Amino acid sequence: MAKKRVDKETTLLLKAIKESMLEKKAEDIIVLNLEKIDNAITNYFIICSGNSETHVNTIAQYIEYNVNNTIKEKPWKKEGYEICEWVLLDYINVVVHVFQPKSREFFRLEQLWADAETLLINN
Repeated sequence: MAKKRVDKETTLLLKAIKESMLEKKAEDIIVLNLEKIDNAITNYFIICSGNSETHVNTIAQYIEYNVNNTIKEKPWKKEGYEICEWVLLDYINVVVHVFQPKSREFFRLEQLWADAETLLINN
């Protein structure tokens, strides 16, 4: 699947996701720009942490709800709601990762994609 060109819709999507995360008190929010990375399957990762299964679930569900209500976008694919250690919401241009801290440390996406430009860190 080819990445789409970054446009106004992607910018609005990133903003809606970030605002949703902040609204539900997500921690350690970071946006990685993957546009210049060869073989990256998306343009952006936006990653955050929740402090429990319930918190991760709440953040992810609110992102879905808020993005759908504000810009009428639904994820193309979603995974991880069964256990809520790591919920992934794939909006094609933007992939959302909501982790519990232990899983985030284990998978280390920020280090795996260390060549990406960091656009935002919000604690």
